[in-house]
Amino acid sequence: QVLLVESGGGSVQAGGSLRLDCKVSRYTDTRYCMAWFRQAPGKEREGVAVADFDGRTSYADSVKGRFTISQDDGPNTLDLRMNSLKPEDTAMYYCAADHWCGGLKPGQYSSWGQGTQVTVSS
Repeated sequence: QVLLVESGGGSVQAGGSLRLDCKVSRYTDTRYCMAWFRQAPGKEREGVAVADFDGRTSYADSVKGRFTISQDDGPNTLDLRMNSLKPEDTAMYYCAADHWCGGLKPGQYSSWGQGTQVTVSS
């Protein structure tokens, strides 16, 4: 397991934008598959977006065209840029990492960040 450090999040009105950042806390030569998940109150944790070892990305249908992930800060980082936010995007957002790429399945990831809240008001 690795320690993940998240930043960003906050409150915004519908249609606004936010950015979340995640990075592995200490330098390592090991390359991790990294993903963003979210969990709203009373709901199961769901995958938002993932970047595999080759930088290929996948998104949940609910965020396609609105959210973008990148690793501009290095291979063990993952930024999530969220545009055209909707009230239904309100959730706690978690960064996750693992030696294996589990896609958008939360059970496949062994390391998790502490979570950062995103609240979108109508």
